[in-house]
Amino acid sequence: MTTQTTDVTVPPAAAVAQGPAVLVLEDGTRYAGRAYGATGQTLGEIVFSTGMTGYQETLTDPSYAGQIVMMTAPHIGNTGVNDADKESRKMWASGFIVRDPARRISNFRAERSLDEDLVADGVVGISGIDTRAVTRRIRSAGAMRAGVFSGAALELSDDTQLALVIEQAGMEGKNLSELVTTPERYDVPVAEGVDRIGTIAVLDLGIKRQTVSYLAEHGFDVAVLPASTTIAQLREIAPDAVFFSNGPGDPAASGAQVELLAEVLRDGVPYFGICFGNQLLGRALGLNTYKLPFGHRGINQPVLDKRTGQVQITAQNHGFAVEAPIEGEFASPAGFGRVQVSHYSLNDQVVEGLECLDIPAFSVQFHPEAAAGPHDAFYLFERFADSVRAHQQRANAGTKETI
Repeated sequence: MTTQTTDVTVPPAAAVAQGPAVLVLEDGTRYAGRAYGATGQTLGEIVFSTGMTGYQETLTDPSYAGQIVMMTAPHIGNTGVNDADKESRKMWASGFIVRDPARRISNFRAERSLDEDLVADGVVGISGIDTRAVTRRIRSAGAMRAGVFSGAALELSDDTQLALVIEQAGMEGKNLSELVTTPERYDVPVAEGVDRIGTIAVLDLGIKRQTVSYLAEHGFDVAVLPASTTIAQLREIAPDAVFFSNGPGDPAASGAQVELLAEVLRDGVPYFGICFGNQLLGRALGLNTYKLPFGHRGINQPVLDKRTGQVQITAQNHGFAVEAPIEGEFASPAGFGRVQVSHYSLNDQVVEGLECLDIPAFSVQFHPEAAAGPHDAFYLFERFADSVRAHQQRANAGTKETI
């Protein structure tokens, strides 16, 4: 009798967490667990993300720079990681917290285990703690400074570990754009088979790959620029539109980017901003921004689009917000005409979008590219493309700009 054999690819086992680790919060609370990913010590602001999937996109989102990310979903890592789903060149989170790391990868697209990439990018993590309890504490006390300690860092005394956590600077006042931005300009041509609208200048404050791809797919030659770009350099490009990306840090600490945007608005160039780009538009318009108690993070945040009356489920990651009245029009304190809030959160009425009524500019606080996540807000790319086309038509006709 002949026995037939078939080659079967067995998913690799994820690395097993080794050794003890501890999570320390600035209020002195300690949670004992197991080391996960790289070992050592890491400091940052602890935040939680409510997505049940998309952990690789979360870790490689530059907006999480300076933060220790905790996943509220209990089982993380079962689909592994791959190069196609990276949102940037590396993992940016300062640390990573999960309850139950997967023991085996089970996905045909997986190329490595999550643990392998955490180690390769030096992301210190901890597993085996009650993430629900930590989440409830953050929701009650607000986002806090924290630290994860494992390996040799466990030899530090409890008092020394707590002192390191407390002595680190908080997120307020931090400008992290220079840390995550592209070191030099790069260009992505309009997608094949798509009618070209023009050139869009994208200020990279921590942009994700999907955003650049979607702009190219909607008719733009994309010029991605460093965060240090000046108005003179921007004018040399003579863009048909300008886009400010998502990114980490405090918008109040990004004065150079705010002034750059104010000049763009004075030039009358169509503008679209997301996440950090929404906060910077608010500040360019003369509005204040403030720090949220624990922020909005995850892929299930409900937002109302006031123009259509539709409720959209959105992907978000922000700890700061714009201060503005939810209802009615108001005058821009910086002299840019009438403004209104276009979207707001249905959880806590936080401003989720701004629309200028006398100049061609609008922004949203969430991520319409949403990888991984809902695609309810994807229409905003088409709305922006339409507004740029309309602006070009009015400019060609010599008519006054209104939107």
